[in-house]
Amino acid sequence: MKKPELLAPAGSFEKAKTAFLYGADAVYAGTSSLSLRTRAEMGDNDLEKTIEYAHSIGKKVYTAINIYAWDENYEEIVNQAKMLEKLKVDAVIVADGGVVEIIKKEAPSIDIHISTQANIVSAHTANFWYKNGAKRVILGRELNKEQIKEIINETPKNLETEIFIHGAICFGYSGRCFLSDFLAGRSANLGDCAQSCRWAYNVYVEEHNKPGNLMPVEYDDKGTYIFSSKDLCLIKEIPEIIEMGVDSLKIEGRLKTEYYLASVVNAYRNAIDDYIKDPKNYDFTKYEGKQYNPNFEFGGKIIDNSNEKIIVEIKNKLIVGDTLELIIPNNIKPYEFKIEKLWDTETDEEIQFVNPGKAGQSVKMTIPIKVEKGWILRRKK
Repeated sequence: MKKPELLAPAGSFEKAKTAFLYGADAVYAGTSSLSLRTRAEMGDNDLEKTIEYAHSIGKKVYTAINIYAWDENYEEIVNQAKMLEKLKVDAVIVADGGVVEIIKKEAPSIDIHISTQANIVSAHTANFWYKNGAKRVILGRELNKEQIKEIINETPKNLETEIFIHGAICFGYSGRCFLSDFLAGRSANLGDCAQSCRWAYNVYVEEHNKPGNLMPVEYDDKGTYIFSSKDLCLIKEIPEIIEMGVDSLKIEGRLKTEYYLASVVNAYRNAIDDYIKDPKNYDFTKYEGKQYNPNFEFGGKIIDNSNEKIIVEIKNKLIVGDTLELIIPNNIKPYEFKIEKLWDTETDEEIQFVNPGKAGQSVKMTIPIKVEKGWILRRKK
């Protein structure tokens, strides 16, 4: 049985470290200007730090240059390719055939992964990209299980396959959508999606014989999200996916928080490892609800554990008496405790609450168990 790679998003260097801490084998990130998430916080210096850090702990980094490029983009693409060759990134995620040719010429030592944006939904297309230098194909999210199996069976053994297992699904076909461009002037195919499909809309129906008589269509009390696809969650299907022989399991979300990463990566890490270790006794119900719990919000991150009073970078208001949970790497069950006391980080004065009024705001607290830097806390609402 082949153990698949667990691949997580990294919108910044800090998010990459969180993903690795909670069990990701590799992360994918953008460049500063040419990926499909240009609003992520991964600048070129952060990318360099991410690659160096990942390689120092035996992990991998894949970089996306998966825009559909205009001719005026190619000078920058050449520069980015040369930079990535120098940084020794593990692979480049590409959708455009012209960009593939640039990578092959300017960064010949880097593996090429063909993006889901390229709409790979058949073995014929996967084989085409293999003949043109691809090491891996990221399959379209429209495929069902039987179609994925067929692609794996009808392509060369050394062509790797990758599928999405968790996160948002684009309204457009494998992400090639013009809704954002039309409504907000921000092109999804050039990395600036406004996620217009996630907006709430007022929708009305009009009876043909009664023009002007508009009746509202309502989805629920929060509004009508008629374009928004249901998020993907394949935790239940992990055994079947592993048995199919998929090489890499991908989590969506380069713009999501470190809390999202810790929760989701930790759940899938445990699920994959448990099934590989003991397939007969695998119980997916252990992991349900562990990827997301609406009763909690991002509380903070441990940034200093050198003293009895632990320093926490806060992400939401914390009050003495709040219930917190520690998300512990490689442990599916979080550790629950209540805040007994809080201290101001600078003055060491005892306080009753703290607000996240500025970037990097922190507070001191005691935690009943031994903790490590980087562990994530969530707060019960």
